[in-house]
Amino acid sequence: MPRLIVVSLSARGVTVQYKGTPFPQVQNFNLELDDGVLAIVGRNGAGKSTLLRALVGIQKVDAGKLEVLGIDLRSAGSKHDLLTRIGFLPQDFGYVPSFTVEEFVQYGAWLKRLPRRAISAAACEAIDQVGLGSARKTRVGKLSGGMRRRAGIAQAIVHSPDLLILDEPTSGLDPEQRINFRELIRSIQTDRCIILSSHLVEDVRALASRVLVLDQGKNLFEGTVPELEHKELPDSPGDSALERGYTSVIGPQRVGDQ
Repeated sequence: MPRLIVVSLSARGVTVQYKGTPFPQVQNFNLELDDGVLAIVGRNGAGKSTLLRALVGIQKVDAGKLEVLGIDLRSAGSKHDLLTRIGFLPQDFGYVPSFTVEEFVQYGAWLKRLPRRAISAAACEAIDQVGLGSARKTRVGKLSGGMRRRAGIAQAIVHSPDLLILDEPTSGLDPEQRINFRELIRSIQTDRCIILSSHLVEDVRALASRVLVLDQGKNLFEGTVPELEHKELPDSPGDSALERGYTSVIGPQRVGDQ
């Protein structure tokens, strides 16, 4: 039976700027989110990864207020408070090639502070959820790119997080692997909120209940997929209403930089 959860994310005026850079990577960002699947789209370098790292407490916020699951990330110890409630899969995640899938996910469970007696069962459940049951004894270094991504998601959900954050999860996957990945996300989204980033508009249509367009660290649009489609202009480039809506939002001067 799905868990009844209330997920809250509140960002008000959030700004992140790396030392030595002339402009912020995230600028005066605002968002209120309760549930569902939110897709953050934007070109490479738009600030998507920086924003996601801020949401999980890895990246320091320089200005503004950010609350995730009711936890103020400006407070001391907030990262530890979030550890057991958030699952995060970066675009390029580390792994020990000699670990089996089972060992890899069990290690993730240990990092998330699951009780020792619960680790084995939790790892088995997460592995089965992502469809890697038959590969649990396979070394992670021997997996295909798509299967390795599934193993990463298993580690991210092993502790049953309320919020799952995925950074460019379909990057590097072939068309069949991307289709399989979408099916996986649909199967695990029923009892958790998911935030994912992508520069592939077709992934947004297939997965998201809401979409956020980020460019140069700024939130240019936030709404439903149909609402973004309605932003299309007659002369906007794109092969679908969603693509034309996206290019209309970011502006013609930015399309050539994609």
